[in-house]
Amino acid sequence: MIFFDFHHHHKNISYGIYNLNVEDIPSDIPYSAGIHPQDISTHSIANQLNWLYSVASSENCIAIGECGLDGLISVDMNLQEEVFFKQIEFSNEIKKPLIIHCVRKYYEVISYKKKSKQAMIIHGFNKKQSIAEDLLKNNFYLSFGKAVLYNLSLQNTLKIVPLDKIFLETDDQAFEIKDLYQKVAEIKDISIEKLNLQILENLDTIKNG
Repeated sequence: MIFFDFHHHHKNISYGIYNLNVEDIPSDIPYSAGIHPQDISTHSIANQLNWLYSVASSENCIAIGECGLDGLISVDMNLQEEVFFKQIEFSNEIKKPLIIHCVRKYYEVISYKKKSKQAMIIHGFNKKQSIAEDLLKNNFYLSFGKAVLYNLSLQNTLKIVPLDKIFLETDDQAFEIKDLYQKVAEIKDISIEKLNLQILENLDTIKNG
């Protein structure tokens, strides 16, 4: 059985969504393209946006992202919000979901949800249950990574997340995605086969609106 890796940085993985770095040339595997908050440059925003507009039109581009807001970096928050909003508008235009990077700005990101007509997926979610509940109330999807394998609090949070709102990812970590699927199947008390099918259904849902 092959397991879909929703968000990864490994060019050797073809069954998943590869995170394309800003201004990179796309590969021939499915990818996401976006302007990460930490990559925003006041000197090259126009070039970065033009790059995004050009590479995101490909059928191999599954989603816009990573994009979002980060409260721990030095990039001006007003500028982060401007670039985030432009990517939301673009995703609406081309009808592709958004893979969201969020650090200490969850309620700000939630406030942008009403501006989006496409699915929003918080990648690498590892925060407390109350934040998960607020995100779910606002129809976000949550993508979980390696932390689920050892973080008991996160495992408990995962128990309350509906199966139709879950994705699984390796991000930039070196481990087997199958191990994550196995752990989540145990937590949700379902077969790994059922989990695998459900995540593929979730993928179809976000891709087809």
